[in-house]
Amino acid sequence: MKLSGAQIVVKMLEKQGIKIVAGIPGGSILPLYDELNKSSIRHILVRQEQAAGFIAQGMARTSGKAAVCMATSGPGAMNLLTAIADARSDSVPLVAITGQVNSSLIGTDAFQEADTFGLSFPITKHSIAIKKPEELLTAIPQAFAIAQEGRPGPVLIDIPRDVQLALCEVEDFPCYEDFCVSEEKVRFHTSREKMQETIEKMADCLLQAERPVLYLGGGCNSQEASFALQAFKEVFRLPVVTSLMALGVFAKDDPDNAGMVGMHGSYPANVAMHESDLVLAVGVRFDDRATGVTGKFCPSAKILHIDIDAAEINKILPSALNLVCKAETALPLLTKAVKTGLEKASGQGEVTGLGGGTGQMSVTGLGGGTGLGDFSHAAENRNLWAEKIAGLCRENFSFECGCPVKGEKTSGFEGSQNPRKFLSELPSLAQKAGILEKDLLVTTDVGQHQMFAAQYYPVKRPRSFLTSGSLGTMGFGLPAAIGAALQTPDKRVICISGDGSILMNIQELATLAENNLAVTVIVFVNRTLGMVYQQQKFLFDKNYSASNFASEPDLLKIAEGFGIEGADADSDKEWYKKAFDPNRKNKPFFVTVKVDPEENVLPFVPGGKANVDAIR
Repeated sequence: MKLSGAQIVVKMLEKQGIKIVAGIPGGSILPLYDELNKSSIRHILVRQEQAAGFIAQGMARTSGKAAVCMATSGPGAMNLLTAIADARSDSVPLVAITGQVNSSLIGTDAFQEADTFGLSFPITKHSIAIKKPEELLTAIPQAFAIAQEGRPGPVLIDIPRDVQLALCEVEDFPCYEDFCVSEEKVRFHTSREKMQETIEKMADCLLQAERPVLYLGGGCNSQEASFALQAFKEVFRLPVVTSLMALGVFAKDDPDNAGMVGMHGSYPANVAMHESDLVLAVGVRFDDRATGVTGKFCPSAKILHIDIDAAEINKILPSALNLVCKAETALPLLTKAVKTGLEKASGQGEVTGLGGGTGQMSVTGLGGGTGLGDFSHAAENRNLWAEKIAGLCRENFSFECGCPVKGEKTSGFEGSQNPRKFLSELPSLAQKAGILEKDLLVTTDVGQHQMFAAQYYPVKRPRSFLTSGSLGTMGFGLPAAIGAALQTPDKRVICISGDGSILMNIQELATLAENNLAVTVIVFVNRTLGMVYQQQKFLFDKNYSASNFASEPDLLKIAEGFGIEGADADSDKEWYKKAFDPNRKNKPFFVTVKVDPEENVLPFVPGGKANVDAIR
C-alpha cells in the first residue's frame, strides 16, 4: 500500500501505543496535522511550544515511558528546544517531532527556516533528519527505543514538509521490539561475571564501614528501584540522603531519611555526607548543586557508584568500585550479598570476606584499620551512626528555619503565610476535603517555592514529585501539571508556583481550562523573583537589581478570565474544600498565597563553602 510520510508517522505512533500528543500546528507540519485529525490520537493544543514539551515531560515523568510533542519549523521548533534541553538534563524520555521547510528550501533562509537538527544536537540524546518518507518506518520506533533505553532522554525527528506529503510503498510496519536494546547491551554495561565479583566486593566494603550513607538520585525514581531500595534498607540500616530528582524514592517520614543533600539540602543530610566513611551512590551523578565544593563533599569516604550511564562514573568524584547498570538490577544482588555476610557474621563471630578465597580483603581508606573486616564492631558503630543522623533530623526540623524575625517583616505582608507549614499541610487539607494523600501528585516551578516544597512537602512515593532539576526552568510547573493530569486522570495534581514563575507560561491556563483537568494551581505571591532576591540579599549586599516587581497583576482575575475558579488562601480559610473537592474531579482551581519576600530558603550554601558550612 502507498502511504504518505505523514500517514506513516501517525500509524507508527498509534502502533507505539501513543494516545496523546501536545503541540501547535504551523505551515511546515500541517500535512502531519491533517492526518493526526483523522487518527485515534488525542491532540492537546498548547499556546506556546515550550508548554508542549513540558506537557510531554509531565506525562513521561509520571509514567516512565516516552511521550510525544510536536512543533512546526523555525520559531515553533526553537520554542520547543528549552523543554527538550530540560528533558535531557533530567533524563526524561521524550520524542519531539518537528516540521521543516521543503527539502529544496533548506539552507536558503526560507520563511520559518531554522537548522532544527543542528540546534538540537547538543541538547538531545539523539537527533534524526528525515530525507525520505520510508526512513520514517525505522526512525519512529528507533526514536522511542533510544529515548527509553539506558539513561533516558529526548530524541528529535525533523521532517521536511515535502517528505510528509511524499508517498512510498509500505509492505509492513516494523515492530518497536526489533529496535529495543536489552539492558545488558547498553554501552559499557558491566558483564554478569564482573557484576557478581564487584557486588561481593561492595558487600565487603559495606559490612566493614562504620559511617556509611546511601545516596540516591533520579535513576532510582521508579517503583521497581524504590522497592529494591526498601528491601536493601531492611537488611542493612544506614542513613539515606537524596538528590532533588530522587524525592519520593524513600518516604519522607522514614526515620533514616535525612532528606535532600546540597545547596538547599537539610543539615543532617549534608553532615551525613561530610562525615561518612563510605557512600553507596545509586542512580546519581554528583551534580554541582548537590556536592558544592567537591573536595569538601564527602572527603573521607570511599565511593561505591551504581549508574546506568558509564559517562557519569568517575566524572566528578572517583569511585573505589562501580557498576554500570540499573539500580533495580544491582540492588537485589547487593542485598543478597550483604544479607549473606551478616548471617555469617552473626553465626561465626568475626568473619571477613564474602567472595571465597582466603577470607581476607585489603581495604583502605576506612579509618586506618588493619584491612580485616571486624563486622561485629563495625555493625555496632553503624547503629550508633544511624541513630546520630536520625537524632540530627529530629533536632533540626523546624518550620521556623528561614522565617523573618520581627524587625525584618515587609510592610504589606502582615499576616502572610509560613510557606513551609503551608506546604507540609497540603495532604492533610486534601484529605479533609475527601482526597487521599496517595491520590495527589505535585509539580513545581523553579525558585524559592520549589525548594520549600522539596524540603517540606511530604513526598512518599516515586514519580509523585515532578520538578525541573538540572536546567532549572521557570515555567515548567503548569504545563507539567497538565501532562501529569492527562497521564493520571484519577489523581489530583498540585502545581506549586511563584508569582515570577507562573507568568512564564500563564497562557497555558487556557489549555488547562479547555481540557477540564484536575489541577490545583497554588501560587506564592511575594512580589519578587524570590531566589534571585535571596541571593542578592546574602551575596550582593542587598543590592536588589531587577528582582522586585514594580506592579503585580491580579492573578485570580487572570485565572477567572481563563474560566478557572480561584480563591485567596489568606482571606478564605476554607479554600481547600473547593480546591480539593472530589466532586469537582475534572475542574481546575487556582489559589494565591501571600508570602513575605524576607522568607529565606535555608540552609543555603554560599559559593566556595562546604555544605556543612551552610547559612542555617
